[in-house]
Order: sequence, then C-alpha cells, then structure tokens
Amino acid sequence: METYRIYYSFKELPSTWNSLVEHDVLLQTSYLKALEEASPSNIQLFYIGVFKDKDLVGGAIVQRVQLYLKDMFRKTKVSCIKELVQDIVSKVLKGNILVVGNLTHTGQHGIFYLKDKIDTAAYLNAVSGALNSLKKEIKTTQNKKIRAFLWKDYFLEDSIHLEKHFFKKQMLYKIAVQPNMIMPVRLQWQTLGDYVGSMTKKYRDRFKRARKKFNAILIEELSLEAVYKEGPRLHELYLNVSNNAKFNTFLLPDNHFYSLKLQLGKRFKIFGYYIDNELVGFYTLLLNNSDLETYFLGYDKAHQYPNQLYLNMLYDMAQYAIENKFSTVVYARTAMEIKSSVGAEPKAMVVYLKHTNGVMNMVLKLIFRLMNPKQNWNERHPFK
Repeated sequence: METYRIYYSFKELPSTWNSLVEHDVLLQTSYLKALEEASPSNIQLFYIGVFKDKDLVGGAIVQRVQLYLKDMFRKTKVSCIKELVQDIVSKVLKGNILVVGNLTHTGQHGIFYLKDKIDTAAYLNAVSGALNSLKKEIKTTQNKKIRAFLWKDYFLEDSIHLEKHFFKKQMLYKIAVQPNMIMPVRLQWQTLGDYVGSMTKKYRDRFKRARKKFNAILIEELSLEAVYKEGPRLHELYLNVSNNAKFNTFLLPDNHFYSLKLQLGKRFKIFGYYIDNELVGFYTLLLNNSDLETYFLGYDKAHQYPNQLYLNMLYDMAQYAIENKFSTVVYARTAMEIKSSVGAEPKAMVVYLKHTNGVMNMVLKLIFRLMNPKQNWNERHPFK
C-alpha cells in the first residue's frame, strides 16, 4: 500500500531520506537547510515522502511560488503590443503555483524513487495526491489559491514520459523549455592545455584573446569568512546580472551564498575576481558527485566587456572540471550560444504544466510560449 506524508522543514524528514538521495546534493538535507535559511522571499518549501508500507521509497521537493508576473518582467523598452501581452500573461498566472522541483536551479532536482520498490505510476499518483492535499491546506491555512502546477525539467529520455496516461488524466501539458547546456569532459583532457588544444584554430585564438584581456585580474577561492565579508558586494554583483534578464521569477536574498557555503562547505565553491583588491566578479559551483553544476554568478558591468569576464568564467569552470576529474559541466540554460562556444551542448528539456482553471488550461501552451520564448541562436562547434 502506497501512502504519502507532507513535511514542512528539512528537520522533519525521515532518517532514511539522505541515503536515498546520495546521487544528488540538491536533494540532500544540507542543501535543503541552506535553501530554507536563504530562500527567495516568494518561495515556500515543502517535502513529500512516499512510503510503501512503512518504508520510504521516494520523495519530492515542492515549492509554493508567489508569482506576480507584472513585477517579474524587467523594465525594458517594449512595444505597446508586447506590453499588452505581458499584462495578459500577468492576469492569467498571477498568484501562487506549486512547483515539483527547484525553481532556483536548472535540471531535474525534484523527484526521486526506488524503481525496484515502487512503479512510476504509483509514485506519480502518490505525489499528485500530496499536491492536491497541499493545495487545499494552503487555501485553508494561508488563504492562498493555487493557480497552476508545474513539474519541472525532464530530459527527453526520462522514464517519466512513459506515463502518458497519468499526465493525460491530470490534464498536464508537456511543454518544451530552453535546453540545458552540458559539456561532457573528454578523457584525454588532463589539463586546460589539452582542452584548448582540442579546439579549432578559430576557438583557440578566441581563448587566447580572452585570456590576454584577463591578465590584470587575480582569482581567489573565497573561504566562509570571505563570503561573509564580501556578502554585500556579492549580492550587488549578482543583481547586476539578474536585473539584466528580461524575465525572472525570483531574487536571491543577500545571505544566499553565505548560507550555501556554511551548510555545504567544500561542495560549494565561490571564486572571486579581483582588480586592485576590489571584487569585480564571481562565479559559484556545486560539486554534485561526477557533475560540476554551475550556479549563480555576478560581475561589474564596467569590467565585463574590457576583461571578457563572462567568457573567462566559462573557461575557468571548464578548467576546474578537468583538473578535478568531473565527467560533465552543467552550464544550465540561458546564453546558449556563448556556452556552446566553450564546448557545451544543448540537451532538450520539457516541463509539465497545468492551470487549475479549465478554460485557462486550454490556452496554457500559448501562455507559456509567451513567457518562455524560443530564442534563435547559432550552436557553435569549437572542437576539431
């Protein structure tokens, strides 16, 4: 008999939770504690445990996201027609949605279950039952109506897609989103020189030009104490990049990076870029078993172009992966073209989405396309 239980903090999770999620640091309690302590103000965390008899056989991360799209569209110059479209989108989806997964990070970091203990259909039905219970509970205790459900970020080969009956019954639409940019680390790459040497002349020259513009900058890995000291500057640099996005569903609080470093220790890295002892840029990494997951970054706009900060960060991430024997670099979505120029390959992803209003659900595909427009970009192929 499959049952579920809803938890409201990492502190309540069963003792066997971590042993089931060794494959993914973003599901482990150390990360969940960090996220709870430094979550965006519009995100509330829940956890679902799925049991067979009394044994924990699966779980899910769920986030209630308060989404007011009018505030999420960045203040850029747009046409009257586009502004009208944004207003329509805002009215349709404003309010609260339940996300199965993690809105703050690209990838499938929301569900897990033991396939030899519970079949996929039974697992999905248990999670769905918990979501419906959460929807009612949130209405009763917080007087907030859930407008939509989002099952987030699945690769095309994920076995979840075989459960077509479940998604049809739940009236969840399968919708393509921007790809996850992932670079496989080749076995012959033992050093940064091996990586650069495998490029065509055009991209080797590009690497050399970027490095020349980088020469005045010192790179330092930040300790926990340094992250605390540089906290306000880190947040300022992060906002420079975040505010430049046309659309964003959250803003990280100013203690976010410190909280992750405090809880994850060596599994969370922050590298700072300094000119004359001033922090002008940074990037962060999550060490997730054999995957090197790139996380948030920031930079001073005055130094971005002259010093090629962003491109050099991408090269430095590749170098860290090579020197520390990771099998892949997960560069995540956005800026696909420049990421492909350093060797990342697009890996298609989809989400499942449902509006709780039947009429709205019928036009949901169109609405989501407006929120998540396809970008025309040229994939680069830097290697010989």
